[in-house]
Amino acid sequence: MWNAFVEMFVSWLVFLNNLLEGIGAPYSYGLAIILFTLMIKLITLPLTLQQIRSSKAVQELQPELQKLQKRYGKDKEKLAQKQMELYRKAGVNPFGGCLTMLVQLPIWIGLYQALYRIAQEKLLTGGFLWIKDLAFPTPKVGMSWIWNPQAVGLQWTGVISYLILPVLTVVTQVVAQKMTTPPNPDPEQAAMNQAMLLMLPLMLGFFAMQVPSGLTLYWVTSNIITIIQQYFTLPRARVPQKG
Repeated sequence: MWNAFVEMFVSWLVFLNNLLEGIGAPYSYGLAIILFTLMIKLITLPLTLQQIRSSKAVQELQPELQKLQKRYGKDKEKLAQKQMELYRKAGVNPFGGCLTMLVQLPIWIGLYQALYRIAQEKLLTGGFLWIKDLAFPTPKVGMSWIWNPQAVGLQWTGVISYLILPVLTVVTQVVAQKMTTPPNPDPEQAAMNQAMLLMLPLMLGFFAMQVPSGLTLYWVTSNIITIIQQYFTLPRARVPQKG
């Protein structure tokens, strides 16, 4: 079943690439990955809107949450109980954004394997803008291209060009997470949230330096679309009113 899932991604990417090549579009595989990302974002749009509304609703509950923090701050168990009661009365799910991340995870893994297969079959050819080869780096090369570029035929300018997308991955991921993470009145929890805001982007950036640039292009495109969605949708979200 998983193999069929990955093959579906391969088929979509090859189809989009052939379609773009047929109309003479430059950087066909890079554009195919961007179009593929737009398709995935469109399919998962209902989940994204749910995440945005949940985040906005939690933000609007902050005054009440701060009151609970002052009143029950020394009793963590009681505080958690009262917070859940508040969420329940307001019709808010504080974990509403988690489902989107869970859906994204198999997509990331599936796309990674699809791009790897396409690269192995010598179908992932060409680059995108400043990127010479969307199939580079490979898992076999790992991160050695950074400190030993000559071994893989790179100059230092080439190293910098391949580092741009991982850096953009970190930056766009931090911005997207800040826009979707509501403030927390609990100082300890707020500190943990801040640490997580940096930990996940840095992990993705580290991973992005070891996988094909095509996958990193997907991450950056996905993050940019998320930021745009947040910017235009978040201000319109409202906490449901209870009669």
